[in-house]
Amino acid sequence: MSNATIRADEAAHFGRLAADWWDPKGSSAMLHRLNPVRLGFVRAAIDAHWRGDSRGVRPLAGKTALDVGCGAGLLCEPLARLGGEVTGVDAAAENITVAAAHARGAGLEIAYRHGDLAELGLGRFDLVTALEVIEHVADKAAFVAALKPALAPGGLMVLSTPNRTAASRLLMVEGAERFGLIPRGTHHWDDFITPDELGALLAEAGLAMGTPGGIAWSPGKGLHLSDDLALNYIVTATSA
Repeated sequence: MSNATIRADEAAHFGRLAADWWDPKGSSAMLHRLNPVRLGFVRAAIDAHWRGDSRGVRPLAGKTALDVGCGAGLLCEPLARLGGEVTGVDAAAENITVAAAHARGAGLEIAYRHGDLAELGLGRFDLVTALEVIEHVADKAAFVAALKPALAPGGLMVLSTPNRTAASRLLMVEGAERFGLIPRGTHHWDDFITPDELGALLAEAGLAMGTPGGIAWSPGKGLHLSDDLALNYIVTATSA
């Protein structure tokens, strides 16, 4: 992330949540429910991209992975267990402190870095993820442009974000935050981005977006992968 993309107030907001991040019943409870759904998509995308065995337990063995906007490591740790050599980057120093401590406690070797991706000189990675991040940056085009150089030739990128629809305003902002399912101030509906808008930004950066998958909610299934993009969606991107 470049200085043009990081919002100090957003970093501070998530930094204040850092100590509670790993509590599945705490302020990040909704993220704990969302994470397995996102991981299901990521795993399927990894298998499809590298034509791996879907039954294998370490599909990222021998590959490097970068999670941008990693928070306290909720995605980094599963990626490490899938065999990846994982690096996590976040704008909030508090998140990095908590993430590193939790990884040590879990016996996982994950490289965590605090700062701007464009300034850290981390090199290129086979897998680059940025899940629930782009809606929090100041300049979406600059953010995507900063992600592109981090992707190795032949690599895979995965992004997820809320869609800017009437449904997401009602359920994700007014509903979820009002009833305490998501901490107040987490989402700003005007900053949500549609799949068409994201596709255009990726194309401008030289990346081709795959077919978006929806992350929907229903009383019977809870959060689940779906063709319905109204609330949230997740996509792959590769070098065009």
